[in-house]
Amino acid sequence: MASLCVPCPSSQLASISTPLARRKSALASRAGDVFRPHSRLSSAPLLRLSSGRCPVLVVRASAMDTASSSNDEDEADNEVTLLDYGAGNVRSIRNAIHLLGFKIREVNGPEDIQNAKRLVFPGVGSFKSAMEVLKAKGMTESLVSYIKQDRPFLGICLGLQLLFERSEEGDSDGLGIIPGVVARFDSSTGLCVPHIGWNGLQLQQPSASLLEGVNGRHVYFVHSYRATPTVENKDWVLATCNYGVDFISAVRKGNVYAVQFHPEKSGVVGLDIVRRFLGGNHSDAAQDVERLSKERIHKPASSLAKRVIACLDVRSNDSGDLVVTKGDQYDVREQSSAREVRNLGKPVELAGRYFKEGADEVTFLNITGFRDFPLGDMPMLEVLQRTSEQVFVPLTVGGGISDFTDANGRFYSCLEVASEYFRSGADKISIGSDAVYAAEEYLRSGVKTGKSSLEQISYVYGNQAVVVSIDPVRVYVKDPSEVPYKTIEVQEPGPNGEKFAWYQCTVRGGRDRRPIGAYELAKAVQDLGAGEILLNCINCDGQGQGFDINLVKLVSDAVTIPVIASSGAGCPEHFSEVFHRTRASAALAAGIFHRKEVEISSVKEHLVTSGVETRLL
Repeated sequence: MASLCVPCPSSQLASISTPLARRKSALASRAGDVFRPHSRLSSAPLLRLSSGRCPVLVVRASAMDTASSSNDEDEADNEVTLLDYGAGNVRSIRNAIHLLGFKIREVNGPEDIQNAKRLVFPGVGSFKSAMEVLKAKGMTESLVSYIKQDRPFLGICLGLQLLFERSEEGDSDGLGIIPGVVARFDSSTGLCVPHIGWNGLQLQQPSASLLEGVNGRHVYFVHSYRATPTVENKDWVLATCNYGVDFISAVRKGNVYAVQFHPEKSGVVGLDIVRRFLGGNHSDAAQDVERLSKERIHKPASSLAKRVIACLDVRSNDSGDLVVTKGDQYDVREQSSAREVRNLGKPVELAGRYFKEGADEVTFLNITGFRDFPLGDMPMLEVLQRTSEQVFVPLTVGGGISDFTDANGRFYSCLEVASEYFRSGADKISIGSDAVYAAEEYLRSGVKTGKSSLEQISYVYGNQAVVVSIDPVRVYVKDPSEVPYKTIEVQEPGPNGEKFAWYQCTVRGGRDRRPIGAYELAKAVQDLGAGEILLNCINCDGQGQGFDINLVKLVSDAVTIPVIASSGAGCPEHFSEVFHRTRASAALAAGIFHRKEVEISSVKEHLVTSGVETRLL
């Protein structure tokens, strides 16, 4: 991977065509003030309690732009400087800042850092890439100077790691402010790496209000590298977290703060942390966030929680409208003579509902993305943008992420496609067919070329930002020697009495079968840079009879990256079963949540009673 040469993320954004930018502008105008990210929040309550416990987030805005304040003093007090160096999703922290009633000033050069009243640095991507971009833009000296002057600073995720002297990721020097080396989690101990999900904080010093009331609550982490408490840096350590070992989850000295987790993705608890750093309640939303953070009933976090993920399969119906649908063994059309696309609702509304109900993540799968030009799919990008304005948990999007040449002969790299998804609000991208082809080539040659979309995106953004979606179908055989793939012994014989089966991978939405098994694919994509696996099963899809436990166990035992179990959930007991019987880190469902056959809260409550660590509202 060291020889791989890729453009920096900011250059990817600049290379996206002008017509695309014009189409985005037109769509943003049509979206209306309700979802305009740079507008002042109205005085109506934005957060309220529903059903006694569950908080409801209602995002509204007036037509008055935040920058139009007539009071210069209020303007200065209302201002936050954001250091966005062009990598990954920073839209969510922008939305959180706007929701809390603050105006954002961009960092365009070193002088903007020195002139900042408050500086937020949401570091995303890989350590080495981030340092290269900061150096190329001449920002490192100003950033170090700002922090050493003890001025208000909040670093997020990589924004914490970069404060240290060095990182093993890319063998790169950091800013050198905090003593210590950032090292990778040790997967040989049985840990799934990256550390993805909701974990608890243990305070190590008085927080001076930033983490007040957060001790023991779940917040969202996604990272492969961590800093360790030492004698040399102990005066910086504000909080730790345990994932096999204790690592630094928050630092503080004076007015300088940084957190390893993502507050902007940690629901109301995380929003309250951002509010405390910014200071003051500049909107009704900020006041409601403060109140809800104190009032919410929660179970103290003791370890990494198992995640419950709501998935939305999105595609255009026959009228051209973008809808959420659900397949029956990947068939999304009704069984009636009309054969219309099954319509289960509007994507943004459903995603907002799942956030309110306690989903730990929301996943959008653009199920026709494999045959369409992703950057031309403006409705899908708009869905991400609008969803990120009201959903403050992680968002994953998949569909058509690969190199692409449009009808005019214009080539778009996979990095441009991924970059546009990230900038539209995605935290992770899911690669399907393209990962299968890359794995096949890797297994044939034994060589990592660095040219596949999987390798390139994980190199620039970090493997924690890349999910590989596997779509296998069960194939029965009489004897394992019949195929060169990993087989399992099945409890129920096949149609001809077969006692064994393997799981053949498919591409193009399950339409084409490939000569590779799910076991082999999972191990290959882990080597190529995947940070997580979304494991589907065509046989179980839409059946409501439970996850394919044999498949989930086969794959989760084979890899050291997190595995998300998918396909087949029909009741809360199916979730506890897959967590108790396999190493799955998360479980995903779609139709049962869409149709309200099972509520997310009932799944969470069942998990608690069955002894599974989970995040509660």
